[in-house]
Amino acid sequence: MTNDPWLPDEATLRRIDIHELLPQQEPFVMVGRLIGFGRVLTVTETTIAAENLFADDGRFSATGIMENIAQTCAARIGYVNKYILKRGIQIGLIGAIRNMEIVALPAVGDTIVTTVEVLEQVFGMTLAKAVVTCNGETIATAEMKIAVREEDNDNDTENIESV
Repeated sequence: MTNDPWLPDEATLRRIDIHELLPQQEPFVMVGRLIGFGRVLTVTETTIAAENLFADDGRFSATGIMENIAQTCAARIGYVNKYILKRGIQIGLIGAIRNMEIVALPAVGDTIVTTVEVLEQVFGMTLAKAVVTCNGETIATAEMKIAVREEDNDNDTENIESV
């Protein structure tokens, strides 16, 4: 890893066990590995398995794509928490999904690449734009608002903060 945790190289990212970054666990993990990370971009790569909960009739469903986007956001938050802020996994909440367009469903065995770009962070929410590609073609786009639940140990209340 480079000296700047905001600029890790792809080889370093590929060695990270995605389960260390996500609150979700099997069989509900919908991302395979983190392959890109920066101040505004996060990229995951996922090969669609036949046993995936959202694989139906040989295709990854629209619900699976939506969850893959949300978990790419979660992987970003997990990376920031573990490698930059040095704290544990937090639970993310989807505040809204806008402008979701799915033009194709990937087949079992296909590898999808999901890129999430942080557009803005305001009022405890992060607005991100996602693009999902398969075989170099865009198959889905969406915007998602995400908030993170954080336990406040001082007064036992929950706070929402953006990452």
